[in-house]
Amino acid sequence: MARRALPVTAAAFATTATLLLTACGGGDEGSPDDIKGAGTGPGSPSASASASTPVADRPDVSLPKDLDLVFDFEKPSDADNAAALADAENYLRALNHGITRQDPSDPAYQYYSAGDAARYANTQIKEYVKGGWTLTGKDRYHRAETSAAGDSKSVKLVRVSFCEDASKVYGKEVKSGKVLHTEESPDDFLKFSLVMASAKGSPVWRAQQITVKEKATECQE
Repeated sequence: MARRALPVTAAAFATTATLLLTACGGGDEGSPDDIKGAGTGPGSPSASASASTPVADRPDVSLPKDLDLVFDFEKPSDADNAAALADAENYLRALNHGITRQDPSDPAYQYYSAGDAARYANTQIKEYVKGGWTLTGKDRYHRAETSAAGDSKSVKLVRVSFCEDASKVYGKEVKSGKVLHTEESPDDFLKFSLVMASAKGSPVWRAQQITVKEKATECQE
């Protein structure tokens, strides 16, 4: 991710990945039944993370003490929107969990995502592992918005969007522990949009599609 003080090669890769995912997120999103992420293969939840999985079986998404994810969100009044937003937070925790654990196959992000969102997480984690970097600092998310994105007899969809202020989170070399400090720049501000899906009767919401807008001026305070 360019915002996290990665060397130019990784930052350029992240930008390309973002553009590809933005393209995937637009246009025809398919029917709710087509997007429920119940399939198998890369980017799909494992059998252990199916819609029938009890809440108690949710994976660990804890992070090192030197990495603080702050979600400055107001809880939506609608129960589905609130649950979708809460699991969007868990998706981001899971992505960062994979980065800090240096594990592109980390089950946490696979539990909370499928499709484009799972591929995005996998790509990001792989780039950090390849570069030998992890994360440290304070990563703030704010200005959350939620709205219904359609549903069917079996699946509910909610669109979640929010801003990120990554001006105080930095890359850190895994081997040396050296923190790669950078000055605040427009690259530190991004706008995320996620389509969250939940099988009806399940308390779990999983990210299906993701778009990321870089240098988001609307996210600068």
